Amino acid sequence: MDALSDALRVLRLNGAVFLDAEFTEPWCVLSDPRGHESLMAGSPDIVFFHVLTEGRCKAKLMEENKTIDLGTGDLLMLPRGSRHLMGSNLELAPASSDSLVRPREDGMLRIEHGGGGERTRFVCGYLRCDERLCGPMLESLPPMLKVPLDNGPAAAWLTGLLQAGTRESATPRPGSETVLAKLSELLFVEAMRRYIELLPVEQRGWFAGLGDRFVGRALALMHEQPNRDWSVDELAANVGLSRSALSQRFTDYIGQPPMHYLARWRLTIAAQRLRSEQTTLARVAEDCGYDSEAAFNRAFKRALGTTPAAWRKNKAEGGRRKAEVAPSA
Repeated sequence: MDALSDALRVLRLNGAVFLDAEFTEPWCVLSDPRGHESLMAGSPDIVFFHVLTEGRCKAKLMEENKTIDLGTGDLLMLPRGSRHLMGSNLELAPASSDSLVRPREDGMLRIEHGGGGERTRFVCGYLRCDERLCGPMLESLPPMLKVPLDNGPAAAWLTGLLQAGTRESATPRPGSETVLAKLSELLFVEAMRRYIELLPVEQRGWFAGLGDRFVGRALALMHEQPNRDWSVDELAANVGLSRSALSQRFTDYIGQPPMHYLARWRLTIAAQRLRSEQTTLARVAEDCGYDSEAAFNRAFKRALGTTPAAWRKNKAEGGRRKAEVAPSA
């Protein structure tokens, strides 16, 4: 299994496509995903996105001056849920997206706003995650990025999926929540594929590492067999580099040596098992390569800031409290 697929399998990101928006020139709106308690409930972080299905607009982060031009087929992603402006003219006084959102009778959220000119439409979605587990992925992404989906190999089926998602939201049926969550994840996967393809050769980070011939192979090996007693020498032999060359190249891309990455990934797997299984702490510790539960407890707390038992209890309580409340833009 490749590292991206394995990471998504283990991290179990979940979310939905939840908003259908239509704007007409002139318009400008301010969105603050982190301001929505329902969206953030039970999760320290979100990945927020818009997919333009018609028209064009501009976007920028509130804290930056750089403006991005968007057109039909572009996906705008906010990996840290940052406050951002979107509009035909970003110099206009922005309307708060909160004040514009209206629930439709079918449950889908809807925005219609603007001065009656040229039309722009997009759908919005999100993925919930825990930054303590998703760190290597999220940290390697800029706070706002544009990914063109319209000219990629999956453009046709993505367009069909978006249309199906809109219909699913408009006419909910049994299983609709699962369908929309999977659609959100598929959009994220395809966006990351396109992002990797378009990265400049000098780019560094986890996604850039996936696209590197040697680092990508080393990551794949560790993700395929995380419990194996890997050494840098063995990884290097498998990818066709010397030990020192692989260590340097891996650290340049990922920001940490191979064995440090492997240790953290094992703890990420352990964290998800503690959340989803009733396996004993001793068994999880053994499966992650620790000689004792005490050593596992210490490593887990260093990496995630809490003990395995407290992590399991907190996640269980969070799941019971989670309310099914739809977020706004």
